[in-house]
Amino acid sequence: AGAAAEARFISSAKGKGLFATKNIRKGETVFVERPVVSSQFLWNALYNYRACDHCLRALETAEENAQRLLGRRSLVLPHPEQCSIRKDLHQQCPRCQVTYCSAECRQAALEQYHQVLCLGPSRDDPTHPLNKLQEAWRNMHYPPETSSIMLMARMVATIKQAKDKEWWIKAFSQFCSKTANEEEEIVHKLLGDKFKGQLELLRLLFTEALYDEYLSRWFTPEGFRSLFALIGTNGQGIGTSSLSQWVHACDALDLPMLQREELDAFIDQLYKDIEKESGEFLNCEGSGLYVLQSCCNHSCIPNAETSFPENNFLLHLTALEDIEAGEEICISYLDCCQRERSRHSRNKILRENYLFTCSCPKCLAQADDADVTSDEEEEGEGETDDAELEDEMTDV
Repeated sequence: AGAAAEARFISSAKGKGLFATKNIRKGETVFVERPVVSSQFLWNALYNYRACDHCLRALETAEENAQRLLGRRSLVLPHPEQCSIRKDLHQQCPRCQVTYCSAECRQAALEQYHQVLCLGPSRDDPTHPLNKLQEAWRNMHYPPETSSIMLMARMVATIKQAKDKEWWIKAFSQFCSKTANEEEEIVHKLLGDKFKGQLELLRLLFTEALYDEYLSRWFTPEGFRSLFALIGTNGQGIGTSSLSQWVHACDALDLPMLQREELDAFIDQLYKDIEKESGEFLNCEGSGLYVLQSCCNHSCIPNAETSFPENNFLLHLTALEDIEAGEEICISYLDCCQRERSRHSRNKILRENYLFTCSCPKCLAQADDADVTSDEEEEGEGETDDAELEDEMTDV
């Protein structure tokens, strides 16, 4: 990950933080990180958002992607040579037919977790324990999705397959953990009011599908809740899209002015039409656990942001300002609109979704502001739902 940043312990209240080890210029990539484990969301996959089963790279061509989102098979995209998808490299697992973007991803998945999770000929058998687990999860967790039970399944499978099991357990234990009360809150947030019964049902199905003596603690009610809270707290949304890759490539084309205007108008209209048809669900979406990124604390005036410019699970952290050696690197857990709201509104969202109150310089400067939200903010109050948070998390 290069040595531009390192994690350090701050305090028991704040936990870890990420700090610059050298001066970083605005616009520079602080690091590129691959997740220890990641997984596409289950509804996302069910609705034919086709992604590599390992790295989440979008598998459709930009044109197929646009046709599906528009519900219009006749659409033709100009500049098809700007699409980066290489179908000739795609491979399937010979036993269960899940698709990968390359031989490398198929191999990586097989070596890390897929031997345990491969459904083989039972892929479409609703009575298979793993299918029962996924079905139960989908019935509890409708879009917009923020997490996946399969992230936990891949953690267990990884340790089951590993020669050095302790190394992986250590790797997973680096992620911030919560107190029992906080865990309850996170589970409640993910599963809603019936969470106690639902969590127990998931635990029984999870045990039936994946039980392992070595990890027996993870299958107890307390251990399972902790594991669940761990992915709820640390899961970073991942978004990929062959269409957005194509758009970025088109933006970079050197075109005569008239052609440039035509292309820009075409793209603008395309996105408007897609929004009417598919709403905000444009990307292949999933989540992953990233060791360094999970150490980044929140600020309402962040000096860095995450993105997925390679159309796969590789997370890029980019500096939004010059950052000096020794300075803490912070990202924002809120989207742009939410960051513009009052301190009271911002902290309401942060408390509900991330269980903390912010004390960044902006919040401290506004500490004496009245604790009421203005009228127009009250009206917008209902809109700040998980979809918006999720949007920010998965910006491609």
